Amino acid sequence: MSTKIPDVTSDSKSIVQGTLNWVGMNQLALPMRIQSSPQQVHDVQTKAATFVDLACEQSKGIHMSRLMLALEAFSQDTILSPRTAAEILQQFISTHQNISEHAKLELNFEILLKRPALKSQYTGWKSYPCKLKLTQNNKTPVFIMDVHIPYSSTCPCSAALARQLIQEAFIDKFSNQAHCDTSMVSEWLGTTDGIVATPHSQRSLAHIRVLVNPMDAYFPIEELINCVETTLKTPVQTIVKREDEQAFALLNGQNLMFVEDAARKLQATLKAHTKLKTFWLQVEHQESLHAHNAVAYAASQDFID
Repeated sequence: MSTKIPDVTSDSKSIVQGTLNWVGMNQLALPMRIQSSPQQVHDVQTKAATFVDLACEQSKGIHMSRLMLALEAFSQDTILSPRTAAEILQQFISTHQNISEHAKLELNFEILLKRPALKSQYTGWKSYPCKLKLTQNNKTPVFIMDVHIPYSSTCPCSAALARQLIQEAFIDKFSNQAHCDTSMVSEWLGTTDGIVATPHSQRSLAHIRVLVNPMDAYFPIEELINCVETTLKTPVQTIVKREDEQAFALLNGQNLMFVEDAARKLQATLKAHTKLKTFWLQVEHQESLHAHNAVAYAASQDFID
């Protein structure tokens, strides 16, 4: 009686022959260390997807365990950077000699960055969903970094309408008075009768993909996040005391924006950035006025997803 374990993948041919673009696995849970800046390595929990193509028409299938074992060993021994990403992709291909020519690795994870409050001495952690899509086709690596960055947006139209109502309330209050000094007006402005209307704001989201140079020493995740938050000036906060909330209200009032404004500001910033100039972006203002959201897109001409 034979004790040899059968290997259907290696020992049999496909009944229906043909090549396949990608074959592999997704939803693999594993820890990973990712170089996200020159000085910073993040330990993250990822959901990974790993693939190779099936270039041999007669092959029954790929060896999925080989991909998983290679990825497990890599995650334990190596910090992921653009330079090391090429190594694991090449390893995926080499474990499938004469079967595969291309490889792909996708990683979904979140990084935590500590952010200071606007005015108080407190700090808090902020989470940013990220995705890395790493592909090697015909020995040419294509690395795409995908980050979601929340911010606040206040509608310029709503602000103008609110100002008009405040002006009308002021005229109604003071037009018949022979004299009103600044202290009287100041006191009135501090009441609900004075500020009769406020503009509506919404939590908003910048979803940005950038092409990463395979020769870089790190994935510029923190650079991208900092660029977006600095450009839009109204990042979502973590720990908030009253003085922080007041400072946040001031930032929103001084940085009114339609979805088109946010998209154009980010477009200009990314175009001028050395590492982030090949990009695709979507901004979404999750409206508080109505149930549908406002969305805008932009991309550099050379971006290919």
